[in-house]
Amino acid sequence: MCTVCGCSHDEDHDHHHGDHHHGSDHEHEHMAADGTVVRHRHGPDAIRLDQGTAGAEVAGMSQSRLVRIEQDILAKNANFARVNRQLFTATGVLSLNLMSSPGSGKTTLLTRTLTDLKGHHPMAVIEGDQQTSFDAERIRATGTPAIQINTGKGCHLDAQMVTQAVGRLGLDAGSVLFIENVGNLVCPAGFDLGEAARVVVLSVTEGEDKPLKYPGMFAAADLLLVNKVDLLPHLAFDTARMIDFARRVKPTLEVLEVSATTGQGMDRWYAWIEAGLTKMQG
Repeated sequence: MCTVCGCSHDEDHDHHHGDHHHGSDHEHEHMAADGTVVRHRHGPDAIRLDQGTAGAEVAGMSQSRLVRIEQDILAKNANFARVNRQLFTATGVLSLNLMSSPGSGKTTLLTRTLTDLKGHHPMAVIEGDQQTSFDAERIRATGTPAIQINTGKGCHLDAQMVTQAVGRLGLDAGSVLFIENVGNLVCPAGFDLGEAARVVVLSVTEGEDKPLKYPGMFAAADLLLVNKVDLLPHLAFDTARMIDFARRVKPTLEVLEVSATTGQGMDRWYAWIEAGLTKMQG
């Protein structure tokens, strides 16, 4: 169990479903930000996030123990991230950590990018998903080498996963490495992968208040790509308001408005990649 985000790779324990027969269980409810009532059923093994010093509660485990586990996890991750960053720097590889919530159009944006930039630079992809290899197959169809990482119940990639994937990819010097993280606006923000930059993709079909609801993600980002802008005539989405929210979280955040479907604004995204690659190569 990861105390940073609460995700588990233990297939035998799922705290979200079913009754616990080895102790008393209970149900409680609270009101979510949108005013809806959310009910949770918990047994003695339940993990409740955002409580206590560690940001989590696990029955039978002290907060100090949870804090130590979290520190150990992040320290281990930081060591692998350091190795990754040293490798990328030494070989002039521009590594970009792409993050978003599910449905933002991140994979479509990535496949268009790979298609449009084919032949300009060597490129490779590390594709993170909880299940299936559908996205990796779409990426490979562009002719770009890709490694699929299935995290199971894990809700983010970590630096060790990237280290192992890079070893299998065999990156060329001067490459652009796209790391498509698991769709999630919370947990990936807490794990350094050794990347040169973090790119958050947010589509206009999502809520304008996402930057305020998930400030950790937007505070950690270097670039915000506002995707699906071709749909704006059909929506009541206020782009300026959303960008204002994002810059309340991080005033220096760079923002580009794009459409992976029509190609609108993609040239600015490609110029941003080119500038990053030039910087990596000194």
